[in-house]
Amino acid sequence: MKEKTSSSLRSGCPINVLLETLGDTWSLLIVRDLMFFGRSTYNEFLNAGEGIATNILSDRLQKLEAANLIEKRRDPADARKFIYRLTARGIDLAPMLVEMILWSARNEQTDAPKETIKAMAADRDGFVAKVRENWQAARDS
Repeated sequence: MKEKTSSSLRSGCPINVLLETLGDTWSLLIVRDLMFFGRSTYNEFLNAGEGIATNILSDRLQKLEAANLIEKRRDPADARKFIYRLTARGIDLAPMLVEMILWSARNEQTDAPKETIKAMAADRDGFVAKVRENWQAARDS
């Protein structure tokens, strides 16, 4: 799958660029699963609870990989399977996702654990630093 270039985007508006990369229903949920829930395999994403169809999941994983937000590697325990991980570019979405979670929790009823929301709100930078730390530790292992 080809990565979008600035010439293939509708416009260079930063919001448009983001929406063309992540603006569908599923891409941010896959990033969320990788970032906050430690999911990393096709089946884990498929069984995450939102009811994504297999063809949509496969397409979004390919698009996220083409956008260099995730990488795909063979599972060392089972070479028939793949493990997906956020790239450095993907983990850079952490502050934005934290803000989106906090906005949702302020304005709607959500399933987010109240303690997690309190921790995010009390120290956004510290929370994001911990997410990055966990990401780095997982990459190093």
